[in-house]
Amino acid sequence: MLASFDPHVFWVALSSGPYWRGALLALGLACAALGAAVVIGFFLALGRESRLRAVRTFVFLYNWIFRATPTLLQLLFIWNALPQLSPFFSGTWFTPFLAAFVALSLNEAAYMCEIIRAGLLSVDPGQELAGRALGLTRRQILRRVIVPQAIRIVIPPTGNEFITLLKLTSLASVISLQELLTSSENLASAKFQYFEAYSAALVYYLVIVSILMALQSRLERRFTWTSRRRPRVSAPAVPAISHDAR
Repeated sequence: MLASFDPHVFWVALSSGPYWRGALLALGLACAALGAAVVIGFFLALGRESRLRAVRTFVFLYNWIFRATPTLLQLLFIWNALPQLSPFFSGTWFTPFLAAFVALSLNEAAYMCEIIRAGLLSVDPGQELAGRALGLTRRQILRRVIVPQAIRIVIPPTGNEFITLLKLTSLASVISLQELLTSSENLASAKFQYFEAYSAALVYYLVIVSILMALQSRLERRFTWTSRRRPRVSAPAVPAISHDAR
């Protein structure tokens, strides 16, 4: 198998426009979907702890549906089924990128809900009580007290979710989105040299994920609370006062 490997095809694919444009498209789609998922997941996490049963039920059903069904099925449902349900989604504005963005955002929001909720619950409840004692509102307590402390808990799993989300963008190839995997499939079909085409895509994914892992590691160190040991300064000896000196 290695004897049939063509280095020229591999290097041409590695430096070709469709490949790096597909990689940028996949990275942009993952960033946009994660940003929307964090916002939606934050409000879902707050709704999970709501006093209203209707809100808690809605959040439970949302998480149940999107976590219990395959991401590919959700993507196909949004791309193929929504235009049949409503003519609103039949326009030219509803592009494969937008369909993939909606599907991945809604899917990822269900997981970010649990991640953010775990981060919020990790903060000592006494922090909220202290904020109320200072006269802070619920919104101010979240923004100034709870959220800053929950960030250090949320960052590691969020970084892992982003890497997973980047790889999930390859599912958008089934709806003709010209991302990285679609570009490699187009080259493989045209040249019938699958090993070279897929190997070039593999290199792109490895490089992008390696960079993301390095950035995640730096963020984790940035938001990790460390207690540095300070050298103890010995207190000056106090001379003992005898009874005779009084």
